[in-house]
Amino acid sequence: MSNLRRTVPFRFAVALATAAVLLALALTGARTSAADPSLGQLHSELGQQQARQQSLSASIGSLNHEIASLDSQITLVQNREAAVSQALAADRARLAQVRAQLAAEQIRLTTLRRTLAVAMGILRRQVVSSYESSPPDLVSVILNADGFNQLLEQLNFLGLAEHQQQTTINLTRIAKAAATAAANRLAQLQRTDRQITAATTLQARELAGMNELLQSRQSAVSRARAAQQAALAVSDELAHRLRTQITHIEAVQAAAAAAAAAAAAAAAQQAADSSPVALGPAGGSGGWSIPYAIVLCESGGQNLPPNSAGASGYYQIIPGTWRLFGGTGPAAYLASKAEQDAVAARIWRGGAGASNWVCAGIVGIH
Repeated sequence: MSNLRRTVPFRFAVALATAAVLLALALTGARTSAADPSLGQLHSELGQQQARQQSLSASIGSLNHEIASLDSQITLVQNREAAVSQALAADRARLAQVRAQLAAEQIRLTTLRRTLAVAMGILRRQVVSSYESSPPDLVSVILNADGFNQLLEQLNFLGLAEHQQQTTINLTRIAKAAATAAANRLAQLQRTDRQITAATTLQARELAGMNELLQSRQSAVSRARAAQQAALAVSDELAHRLRTQITHIEAVQAAAAAAAAAAAAAAAQQAADSSPVALGPAGGSGGWSIPYAIVLCESGGQNLPPNSAGASGYYQIIPGTWRLFGGTGPAAYLASKAEQDAVAARIWRGGAGASNWVCAGIVGIH
């Protein structure tokens, strides 16, 4: 009866632990096979994502290097643009001066042309007058003079007339030369004006083209980098989810393994604690928890009261050891044989506790 009472709870506990382990394994297998891929597949996908991340990181690094190079080029172009802008400002200032000079030369040319026209008119009239009337003879002037004073006046008049005519001729020559020089300067200023305007337009076009090209290239590289950064972020997120799945599955498997190990340990402990060691004679009363030779040496198979050391019962257990291994009451001999068997089994532990009995060494059991 005592062995039956020990065996039924033990078997129920083992069955319950086994059922819990099987249930955990079943749930793990169901989650692994039905809902999630296997650990091998997850590790393979994680490796692919990590390789993709390395490739994307290398590509982003290359794009960063290219963007840095473009930034350097843009800085150089901007510096060049600043220098050209200063040159353009100087050209525009010079162009404004040339235009002012051009306006002044145009006014001067108009004035010279008017002066030349007046001089040419006077000279023309003098030429016509010299053809229409013969020039006065010096002898005729002297003969026709009424007196010396009149003669002097007429000679002075003739000298003044000749001087005036010569002056008119000289003025005409000067005016013509000045008009020609002004026309030449005007033409040169016009050419300079056109050259400055053409150079300014060409530089402006070159700068606009360079800026447009650099901005287009920078925008394209920035878009490519943004796309690869977005792909890297997606890959990071996928890798994080894969790691989470792997960690979850490994945790479940570890928990199942731990539960199985705990169940096995509990079963082994229950077996060590509850299974009697039937090593006594065939006519013995229910068997013993330790080798029968030790029992005979210790108590002769009797429930003895405490000896001088305090050991008592069938197995001669001292009070401290009795309480340490779960015995109830103050001494072993006061408990039932079933309880003494259970406590002795716990002390024995498959032979590991044989040193607790002096007789074990005496009968040669270790």
